[in-house]
Amino acid sequence: AWESTNPIDLDLCTRCNACIDVCPEGAIDFSYQVDLAACKSHRDCVRVCEAAGAIDFERAPQAVEEHCDLVLDLRAEPAFTMHQPPQGYFHAGADERKLVDAVLQLRELTGEFEKPKFFHYRQKLCAHSRNEQIGCSACIEVCSARAIRSDASAKGRPTKGAGAGSAGGVIVEPHLCVGCGACTTVCPSGAMGYAYPDAAEQGERLRTLLATYRRAGGADAALLIHSDGAGARTVGDLGRAARTDKTVHGVPARVLPVGVWHTASVGIDLWLAAIALGASQVWVLTTHEEAPEYREALAEQMAVAQAILTGLGYRDEHLRIVEARDARDLATLDAALRAPAAQGVAQPASLAVQADKRATLDLAIEHLLAQAPAPADEIALPASRQFAGAPFGTLRIDTGKCTLCLACVGACPESALADNPEQPQLRFVEKNCVQCGLCASTCPEDAITLRPRLWLADGGKARKALRVLHEMEPYRCIRCAKPFGTLKGIEAMAAKLGAHPMFQGAAADRLRMCGDCRVIDLHTSTNEVRITDL
Repeated sequence: AWESTNPIDLDLCTRCNACIDVCPEGAIDFSYQVDLAACKSHRDCVRVCEAAGAIDFERAPQAVEEHCDLVLDLRAEPAFTMHQPPQGYFHAGADERKLVDAVLQLRELTGEFEKPKFFHYRQKLCAHSRNEQIGCSACIEVCSARAIRSDASAKGRPTKGAGAGSAGGVIVEPHLCVGCGACTTVCPSGAMGYAYPDAAEQGERLRTLLATYRRAGGADAALLIHSDGAGARTVGDLGRAARTDKTVHGVPARVLPVGVWHTASVGIDLWLAAIALGASQVWVLTTHEEAPEYREALAEQMAVAQAILTGLGYRDEHLRIVEARDARDLATLDAALRAPAAQGVAQPASLAVQADKRATLDLAIEHLLAQAPAPADEIALPASRQFAGAPFGTLRIDTGKCTLCLACVGACPESALADNPEQPQLRFVEKNCVQCGLCASTCPEDAITLRPRLWLADGGKARKALRVLHEMEPYRCIRCAKPFGTLKGIEAMAAKLGAHPMFQGAAADRLRMCGDCRVIDLHTSTNEVRITDL
């Protein structure tokens, strides 16, 4: 929607071009817009358009609303200020070079097609929110198209008119999504997945590429992941430069370029799977196409993946972001591609990348652990930062504060926390924890702290087992001695309600009774007012 000040009503205009012929200043062109700065108010155009009545200089500005698939915005300020505007929108302003580029791209966008849906979202796995408490917001913060927003206030109720994820969690607007895939890369749970192509297809492609290279006698393969747009052009420019400039070496034989729709769509699961499948290194080529948020998110994920590989004893640098804005950076790119190989696995894996991100990570880590030169029982991982923290870790429980209310168990979206129906215990499966922080934000006693790490004790089996984080002796009813609650929980409740007038004397004692004894005590007490006495 916009406001039109054009004196020519394009709905009434018959395009007879009489106004263009009679205008002495040439203030009207074939776009049928009047250049008011050039117009000298002769109004000859009004006279020749009398029959159609399409030109009126006294007309008030009109509000115009249209539905368009392609938009060329010539205004000084763009309608969309995000790094990645919606597909089909081009802002040129007064920049003639941008205008030419935009027109050339618009010329190719012909025909009708269904817009691809680049993502799939499983709300049940999403660790963004529970009961309006916010946990992981990585996808919302990283999206440069502003296509993702929080739906925490829905509290699990379907929201009228909402798109994907309308039952709480996050909402993704598919028409704003441009397919960068950064949300899937930073998602720790795998709730957000890339669908164009999906992880399993991309993993099969990498496995075939590495196996073919190995059968041909190649060794120490380094994958160079680049975009199909600017990234592919940069790699091509490097190859052409190597033919004309003796100081430029070009792409080394061991470097295998891998084109993708967007470099941010490939993350830690595919990187570690590639190393397990026999790659020596994985490099990501970024150009001007990538938003600053994507570079930072990729760097954070690479720090986690490199910490895992280093902790397992694999020497040297396996993951790196290689930046090359354009042809000016070809020398830097050429030097980066000649980096020495890093230590890889002795025996490549035969694993198949799964559609589930966590399953792929588990398979890759199991193989890397089996082949590790110097495995460690525990690997410290970088603490959570702006976009993508560590997807693995444990919890520290302050036993002096925890009352075993088990609110954290109900809040955990990944079933990492569990209770014990037989006795008051807080149990934990470290393999399931995604470090979203929902347990910590839900805890009323502020007794939970996240601790990112990869625990590989007992050959990696310990992290898959259920273990007790905290336990207490159950509190026993003061009337029948039946166990219920915990001592700390009952004491905390009694302390908070102790000053309330409804919980004085015998009523205060009922706080220390089980549910059955409270009812019995109420009905047998001679001091209670009965309805039959009223």
